[in-house]
Amino acid sequence: MRFLHVCQCALVLAFAGNGAALAQPVKLGAGTYFLAPKGSDKPLPAAPGRTDALLKTAAQTNQWYSTLLFAAKPEAIFVQPITVKTTPAGLEFALPVKEVVPTWRRDVEIRYPHKDPLVISPLAFEPGAAKLAKADDWSIDITMARGADDMRVTVVRGSPIVPILVSRGDVRLRLPVAGERLHTGSDARVLALKVGGKTYAMFAPTGVRWEQVSATEWNARLPEGKGYLSAAALPDDKAETLALFTRHAYAFVQQTRVEWRYDEAASTVETTFKAATKAMEGPDNGPLLGLYPHHWFQNASVEGKLGPAFDTVRGQLRLLAAPQFKTTYTHNGFVPYWPGIKDSPRQSELQEVMSRDLRDARREMLQVGQSAYWQGLGLQRTMKLADVFEQQGDLAGRDRLLAMVKKRAEEWLDGSGSKNYVHVNKSIGNTAIYPDEFFAVTELNDRHFWYGYWIRTAAEIALRDPSWIAKDQWGGMIELLISDIATTERGKAEAPFLRTYDAYEGHSWANGIGVGEFGNNNESSSEAINAWSSLILWGEITGDKALRDLGIFLRTTEIQAINHYWFNIHGLVFAPEYKNADVSLVFGGQYMHNTWWTDEPRQITGINLLPITTAHLYLATDPKFVRKNLDALQAEMKVYEEHGKRPRNPPPRDIWHDIFSKYLALVDPDEALKTWDRWGSVNAGDSRTHALHFMLSLKEMGTPHFGVTANTPLYSVFKRPDGGTTHLAYNAGSTPIDVKFSDGKTLKVMPRTLGVLR
Repeated sequence: MRFLHVCQCALVLAFAGNGAALAQPVKLGAGTYFLAPKGSDKPLPAAPGRTDALLKTAAQTNQWYSTLLFAAKPEAIFVQPITVKTTPAGLEFALPVKEVVPTWRRDVEIRYPHKDPLVISPLAFEPGAAKLAKADDWSIDITMARGADDMRVTVVRGSPIVPILVSRGDVRLRLPVAGERLHTGSDARVLALKVGGKTYAMFAPTGVRWEQVSATEWNARLPEGKGYLSAAALPDDKAETLALFTRHAYAFVQQTRVEWRYDEAASTVETTFKAATKAMEGPDNGPLLGLYPHHWFQNASVEGKLGPAFDTVRGQLRLLAAPQFKTTYTHNGFVPYWPGIKDSPRQSELQEVMSRDLRDARREMLQVGQSAYWQGLGLQRTMKLADVFEQQGDLAGRDRLLAMVKKRAEEWLDGSGSKNYVHVNKSIGNTAIYPDEFFAVTELNDRHFWYGYWIRTAAEIALRDPSWIAKDQWGGMIELLISDIATTERGKAEAPFLRTYDAYEGHSWANGIGVGEFGNNNESSSEAINAWSSLILWGEITGDKALRDLGIFLRTTEIQAINHYWFNIHGLVFAPEYKNADVSLVFGGQYMHNTWWTDEPRQITGINLLPITTAHLYLATDPKFVRKNLDALQAEMKVYEEHGKRPRNPPPRDIWHDIFSKYLALVDPDEALKTWDRWGSVNAGDSRTHALHFMLSLKEMGTPHFGVTANTPLYSVFKRPDGGTTHLAYNAGSTPIDVKFSDGKTLKVMPRTLGVLR
């Protein structure tokens, strides 16, 4: 979640369109959305920083480059390993280096800021305001046109090379400090410089004349009709590295594409990254791609092919001289709910909390705040409560809760509320739910976090009542939310391609308009997983295999990114100076152990755990890390209590007790149950009933076993202390299925049924 507002008032309050003409309601099945905000509600921001062609498509919000679309003075863009920033002078180009910043928490924050850039400018004209000219899957084109003149830049995620086109004239290069020219006899086209301890190179056409104006300024006198060059940051100053870059610097990237394929039988996701290039001169040697740790770690397909590496905020970015590469990950599935607990000695305790939670269910459905975020938590909380009642055999209780969930969701989706309603903004292709909170409207924040709760709730309603999501009922409104965060068509006007998802960096971003000195950010990675899991479930229920496979790609890949960039379980990313067990906030150029809204350690750690459901078993990928993370929390609490600024109304000392108990239960259910306090603090998205049932289930079934897969997406396998296994599979279809597990076990599962094999 993004709780901090960085005001850019002129942009946030801008709105394109005739409000009077757009304010009419639009019926969609039983629901209604509106084409303008109601009353005095603030509008969505405009996205003027696009070319005329892109203005006809949905705005690319929530991306690593979104600042270009919304800011009159765009922030730096953290490309990895480089940063770029558009200014009136031209393009700033830099190679960030690590900074370690101590905090009062007795820990540090790691930053790779945009500092001391080279400035690249056309000499024949002044650049115009920067606009997004093209958005591919992991590259963009930026235009800085003024009249008929243009300076156009291509920025490729993970690439240290930036191609530049100028419509006429020569190019100036300004350095932050005096530079030393390197390898002067290697290639007359190349200007290689050592600047402040960093190595840069400029690659121009044959016939270029490099003219040194001063110790900090060079001009590239370009041959007539060859208005191009490329800028690069190099990982070292070796001659062989410069030669490598020279071979690829003239292959300008024209397009980038990501493709994914889910192999149901093998339970794997294969993702292919392709970059098409155009040779500006000489042979087309293809691009020089920078692979992140989640790309190259344990990837046999690139082993022995990787070249020099950069130190970055994401760990080592390793270079690959190739136009494409592939990754293959295992899809460890999930089931929507777990079976009932029948023989536990804590049966009476479970019954006691069930009775209390049922009594309080309506009041607890919206405990905090008024927005669709909190209501989404409440809906999913109540739905998960209904799961337990159903599996424990209390169908009357389940039906009461189910009716409650339906009624509340319908009140938000039918358009009758003056404060809570759905708005579709056709000028930027965005769906918003009012009322605004956490700047979800004015900064377009947290789309996937919010909508994931609603989509998953609707999907699980449909497991019991398929008619509720029919097109003439509420399915259309839910699919409106799905399309907002999960559109795979490129260039649509209704929604951009994978709105919140960074296809190359492998995870989502939360801020819609891209504000911030250190680029975009993402906090609650676990809520992202909740969203992608909801797509899988919806796709299975509705028979939309393309959506299901998309959800599997998003979920499986983001889990890999979480394990690297939030949890560092492979030890490849965190700086040696960083002592926290986890990262809670990931930025384009920074990571830290803090939140937007509090310094309280339990919430700092817990925001990347909640909501722990049956879809969050990946949290137990490394049991040692779970214990390390929980142990670290004790020391952090001590520092906070001794030095932290206590709020006027402090939270309970055991805040989110349910989350941490369930987290421990993933690796040690017996110990978790010993520490469980049934009347302890419970997160707004959870209930005592669900938490206790979750822990008792793990005690009975065992802990997650990731070494066994199945030929269906909805499955889970657990290993008991006695060495036995528990196999679960859910059939969301209308005919029986035979589930085959990779350990040789088979399970026949009837339609809309949870199959269990112990």
